Amino acid sequence: MRGRPPGDRYAEIPAPMPERPPSPAASAAPAALPLLSVVVPVRNEAPNIAPLIAEIRAAVAGLGPYEIVYVDDGSTDGTAAALAEEARHGDLVRRRHRVSCGQSAAIATGVKAARGRWIVTLDGDGQNDPADIPRLFAAALAEDAADPSPVLIAGHRTSRKDTCTKRVVSRIANAVRAWLLGDATPDTGCGLKVFRRADFLDLPRFDHMHRYLPALFLRAGGRVRSVPVNHRPRLRGRSNYGVFDRLGVALLDLIGVIWLLRRGRRPELEPVEEP
Repeated sequence: MRGRPPGDRYAEIPAPMPERPPSPAASAAPAALPLLSVVVPVRNEAPNIAPLIAEIRAAVAGLGPYEIVYVDDGSTDGTAAALAEEARHGDLVRRRHRVSCGQSAAIATGVKAARGRWIVTLDGDGQNDPADIPRLFAAALAEDAADPSPVLIAGHRTSRKDTCTKRVVSRIANAVRAWLLGDATPDTGCGLKVFRRADFLDLPRFDHMHRYLPALFLRAGGRVRSVPVNHRPRLRGRSNYGVFDRLGVALLDLIGVIWLLRRGRRPELEPVEEP
């Protein structure tokens, strides 16, 4: 997915849900809030919609109440129609941007629309493996039990299935970013991440922020844990990213995040005696 075109604004357009008669169970009692919301930003990924959603459903079926939140970032292909078809199953929440605003904006829209306490994000191109979700979620719950401060579980693609050029450029970019930001994260570009919804909503938001979530969580007094995950080749559709089309923007992003890290201050609360 590309960044926001200059001057464009976006509107969140809730996609119409198909009309279905309420079931007797639904009429008798309200549905339980999901524990986990899987947020997937997509742009022009029509052939990947149904296969990936089927994998997500299989991966999270045993993790408790869940929902899947797809954000269509201004697609011009059959993505909206494919999502409408999948919504008939009842576990899919859809949002759509009128024009493409970039992956970070789509993730933010999805997190705001989500109802789960925990958020899992993954890319919509099928290269992230949903089978890794239970392991990342278990790591998040273990970290939460040990320490209630903000925590980010970040996937680490140890064996990437991309072109050689893309792997080399990504390795250099990760090394430069880690050196300048000190975020101690080997792979910030992996779409598979787990975090609490409330913690994400407390972060400053800006275009391309999804690549700097580790630094932002550390800035908020949290911690980051990297977990090795599977990575798969793209089987359908075309990538929305080029290899060298983000270099200039990435430099500006780094400068902005460095400024944020230096300007951030975390207040320490003291106990107050109630009268």
